[in-house]
Amino acid sequence: MIMIDTIQQQNELELEEFEQNQVILSPGQLVLKRFFRNKLATIGIVIIAAMLLFCFIGPLLSPYGEYEIFYINKDTKEEISMHDSRISEQGVTVHIRAPISSSHWLGTDADGRDVLTRLMYGGRVSLTVGLVVVLVELIIGVTLGGIAGYYGGKIDMIIMRLVEIFYSIPFIPVMLIISAVMVGYGISPRYKIYIIMLVMGVLYWAGVARMVRGQLLSLREMEFMQAAEATGIRTSRKIFKHLVPNVMPIIIIIATMDLGGIILTESTLSFLGVGIAFPYASWGNMVNAVTNSIILKSFPNIWVPPGICILLTVLAFNFIGDGLRDAYDPKMKR
Repeated sequence: MIMIDTIQQQNELELEEFEQNQVILSPGQLVLKRFFRNKLATIGIVIIAAMLLFCFIGPLLSPYGEYEIFYINKDTKEEISMHDSRISEQGVTVHIRAPISSSHWLGTDADGRDVLTRLMYGGRVSLTVGLVVVLVELIIGVTLGGIAGYYGGKIDMIIMRLVEIFYSIPFIPVMLIISAVMVGYGISPRYKIYIIMLVMGVLYWAGVARMVRGQLLSLREMEFMQAAEATGIRTSRKIFKHLVPNVMPIIIIIATMDLGGIILTESTLSFLGVGIAFPYASWGNMVNAVTNSIILKSFPNIWVPPGICILLTVLAFNFIGDGLRDAYDPKMKR
């Protein structure tokens, strides 16, 4: 009997110690734990953090400006900035396609501007376009998708027909027409950036609305919504306080996945000459230099770096989106 009592006491002590050491994680902490267990998702976070530092902090440390053009004296081989009064002297020409050196780590482009500095400013534009477009598409898509999913019936039918109309709009031809209109009216490239971001956000919201609407159709029949109905709270509160937060994981995944796609689309538009216009830099219009066969063959330092930045950024956002999708999936045990 003494032996049995001793064993029971020992088991009770071990159980009590186990309960004291056990850490109870909240759902959010479990998601973060599963997310950071994904090595590719962690790599994606590191890449995006590095890109943000490079694009938003880098220009502050660069000794050159985004539009600064460099000249060279053919006789003395001395490089002169555009702000120097000596550029009017005889024998001074634009220092185009300068090789990689200690002064220009990636050389200069076909207009005599520092490639590394423009790479920083171009990344700032490309990332900003991605973030703004995603924000616009989420605002429109979540609002209309939430209304369609909650009310159903005729309202749902009208919104879904609107979604189908936006799905059928050919994106590239529309952007070509809008770009031609802006050029025809002489709109400044500075304001053209904002118009492009707004148009892309308006044309991209349909996918978000369809996804949110599908999720809400199933959620609105659950018990917690019946309880919310019984309390008599406003419809807007029921949609945005109870329904939309329950589809937030899907919204976050859509946002991260779309960020990479939008940056790629903006790069494509800029490459075609429809997107961000001169003198502003973006990764897309920097890659556009590859259309010149001389630059393509002899000056990879001009077009390869922005191409690598686009590749890494899009891959990173896709890694993060995949990691979030797996982290929010309760069936994922690994």
